[in-house]
Amino acid sequence: MTTLDLSRVISRIADAVSGVSDDGDLSALLAELEIDDRTRTYILDRARSTREELTRLRRREYELGALFATARDLAEVRDIDGLLERLVSRAHDMMGSDVTYLSEFDSETADLHVRKTNGSVTPQFRRLRVPAGTGLASRVAESRSAQWVRRYSEYDEGTHDTDIDDAVSLEGIVSILGVPMLSEGQVLGVLFSATRQEHVFAPEQIALLSALADHASIVLQSANTLARLRASEDDARSALRRLTDHVAVRDRSNTVHQELVQAVLVGGGFTEVTTTLAKALGRYVTIVDADMRVLASSEAGVHIPATLSTPSIVRLAIDRSRATGHCSYIESDGSDFQVVAAVTAGELFFGAVLLSTGDLELGPVDDRTIERAAQVAALLTLQQNAVDDSDRRARHELIADALDPSAGRRRDFDRRARAHHVDAATLDTVLLFVVPLQSRSIATSLITTRFREGGLVSTYSDALVALIHSSAPAEAAADARQSLLAGGVSPVLVIVPPRADSVERLSARFEVAQRTARLLEALGIDDRVVTTEAFLPYIAMFGSQPEAVHTFIDHIIGPVISYDQAHGTDLLVTLRAFVRSDSSPTKTARALNYHTNTILQRLDRVRLILGDNWRDDESLFRISTAVRLEALRVSTSPHP
Repeated sequence: MTTLDLSRVISRIADAVSGVSDDGDLSALLAELEIDDRTRTYILDRARSTREELTRLRRREYELGALFATARDLAEVRDIDGLLERLVSRAHDMMGSDVTYLSEFDSETADLHVRKTNGSVTPQFRRLRVPAGTGLASRVAESRSAQWVRRYSEYDEGTHDTDIDDAVSLEGIVSILGVPMLSEGQVLGVLFSATRQEHVFAPEQIALLSALADHASIVLQSANTLARLRASEDDARSALRRLTDHVAVRDRSNTVHQELVQAVLVGGGFTEVTTTLAKALGRYVTIVDADMRVLASSEAGVHIPATLSTPSIVRLAIDRSRATGHCSYIESDGSDFQVVAAVTAGELFFGAVLLSTGDLELGPVDDRTIERAAQVAALLTLQQNAVDDSDRRARHELIADALDPSAGRRRDFDRRARAHHVDAATLDTVLLFVVPLQSRSIATSLITTRFREGGLVSTYSDALVALIHSSAPAEAAADARQSLLAGGVSPVLVIVPPRADSVERLSARFEVAQRTARLLEALGIDDRVVTTEAFLPYIAMFGSQPEAVHTFIDHIIGPVISYDQAHGTDLLVTLRAFVRSDSSPTKTARALNYHTNTILQRLDRVRLILGDNWRDDESLFRISTAVRLEALRVSTSPHP
């Protein structure tokens, strides 16, 4: 064989190995060169073997390249979902399968659910969930090793599930290979390669899919680690945010506390408490006393009623706060208030701090701030009560000294009155108030407020008394009575004696007013303004024994009253008109709009009842007095 022939043979062998030509071309060349059959068979076998090895090496090179590419992807993990999708896609190409899918293990339920697929055509398969202990997937997870079946419909080594079998059948899958995805012995999922024709999976394919499953395990492990890191980061951020918010709330609470303490130290009042709390918590604040009278409000320039009309739900919240000593929230959209805190000191109840709704969400520290404000309000109340008690005792002593008949008690009176901003020389009017016992406290408070400047108000000799200066005592009494009625006190009787020209005469004026009060009490008069002059004659007669007035009336004109009640007549009306008409039958007839003869007949009936001498001077005086007292006793007009 020449050198040229040898070169031709080598070139043809290289073409056959690389796939450029087939074995037929090489066999023809060898026959042309008259190569013997044995040598020709040997050369053809070696070329075929070399070509298969070269194909295997090229495939291995491709697989390794794909694995290295996947490894590079793992080194730059950003999009976990996208990375899993590329990994499943590469496995699909490298395995040459019809369907490739990745099922992730749910550690809570032990189920496997399909997360990524390539080549699937049915939605049921892409949403497939394999319960624990079911199908080939569960066997792979339990054994932690690769498992495959040549024909899934004939698989009998595990429990079948109808939904899984239906999904596999709809997808047309026949053969399935599954390899576990493991991390430190824990199953993260299963990577599957499936064909729609019967197929036997070679060891190289199992090894390749296992390598890809290891890569997928790294992805899922990284995903879980990243999820834990993100959760930890979120928890840290949330904790930092909560801590920051808590510090801000505590700082706000400390600032409010300092301002409240400062308000108390400098002699501030409830207004400072409401404005400080409103500024800090961003809502309107109102402080009320035990009778729901407004003591202060942060709503500057807004009209607030003197007494709040609060619904029962607010009062219930105040009761809860009193019982617990903490804030109480009002769960009602219709209420003007959201939070209340009772103002208490031990068993004493002074009122409540009421807060409206607001944009700032209140927390436990804010609740403590509100409760602290309520404690400050209680402290202010105790301070004010102590001052008021001291002032009240001093004013009570001044009134007692002014109204006591003993002149010795008024020694140094002017100086002591000036200490309470009262000019004793101007005190010229005594007003005696008669109110129900249960309203005595509020009445005293209202009258004290009304006459605080320049006047003295206190109880004396079981009566509520005001010593004031007034050029029109009756008008001052009427105005004071209206203020009491507006404050919820009823009935109100005000007795006005004449003005006094000196402090020394006030005692006598009070005595007359007190005797008048006893007489009016006996007559049942309790709701008007009266002057003592209107009752002086009766006071002279019954002042020392007011209860005798009823005996007197019954003794003098009782028979006439009984006759009217028994016969349905109105002789008492006629008798009253007769007394007020100068004992003239003609004037009486004119006053009652009757004929004179009718009046004479009625007067004759009175004669028969009271006796023939009833019109004598002494008898008529007594009858006149009794008739007038009876009119006062039954009168309902506002003035006598």
